[in-house]
Amino acid sequence: MNIETVRVVDSHTGGEPTRVVISGGPELGMGSMTERLNTLREEYDWFRSSIAEEPRGSDVLVGAILCEPGCPENTAGAIFFNNVGYLGMCGHGSIGLAVTMVHLGRMQLGEHCLETPAGNVTLTVHDPNRVSVSNVPSYRYRSDFKLQVPEIGEVCGDIAWGGNWFYLISDHGQSLDQENVDTLTDYTWAIRRELDAQGVRGGDGELIDHIELFGPPSDSAAADSRNFVMCPGKAYDRSPCGTGTSAKIACLIEDEQLAPGEIWRQESITGSIFEAHGVVDQRKIHPVITGTAYITGDARLLFDSADPFRYGLRSS
Repeated sequence: MNIETVRVVDSHTGGEPTRVVISGGPELGMGSMTERLNTLREEYDWFRSSIAEEPRGSDVLVGAILCEPGCPENTAGAIFFNNVGYLGMCGHGSIGLAVTMVHLGRMQLGEHCLETPAGNVTLTVHDPNRVSVSNVPSYRYRSDFKLQVPEIGEVCGDIAWGGNWFYLISDHGQSLDQENVDTLTDYTWAIRRELDAQGVRGGDGELIDHIELFGPPSDSAAADSRNFVMCPGKAYDRSPCGTGTSAKIACLIEDEQLAPGEIWRQESITGSIFEAHGVVDQRKIHPVITGTAYITGDARLLFDSADPFRYGLRSS
């Protein structure tokens, strides 16, 4: 019997879990984070599935491989993934990764540069649990885009980039409550499928793989909006979604509904809140997302060579 081990640290950010691989992952070289992501996808996708899929993971889990930065002046690099593939950037995951590095003694209070496949982001650690992420430039790609969905009818929203591609919908007639999650899942997944079926894409022909619904907050004194975010693996985001909130901030600023620097409080379907604002630099909008994360585990994952499901149920 041969057993290999991988060390991970688990956390949650606003209820959404992140699993950071600390050691035991595949050797991805020292190229850019995009090059390393491509190596992971093409040569070691079994590792992603073994970490994020059942029986070790779950549909809701987001994983991250902690990498040495390409530039020695930066603090770290990260590649984010989930149960079905890879993410260019992950807001809640970046907050969870920062809190994980504080837990390990590898990050102090203050500013740090994190390299991601979507670009470099700045992490500001305020205390051991609270972190701000200055995200990649975010923007609206298409405004008031109308889509005919057979099961639903016409929907209309904005297509925007916040580190991942989103279809943002405010006029949907749905109740954004946890008791309604099954209906919201069916509704957003039907939209996701139809975008794909009709060949609607983001920039560079990329999939629009996140659907985000907006509605009134549960408490208008505590938040400006509530959202429901359907992620690529058909699991909803328990947090307010960092990249989705970034896409929303970009649209609000472009519509002059939010001034640069003005705080927007985004509530998730579970009631957790991110504070966000936008910084405009050379006509580019850089959203800043602030949230809290907590460590939930520091463990060794075991890979038994005799286990038929050691690389995940779907990969066996």
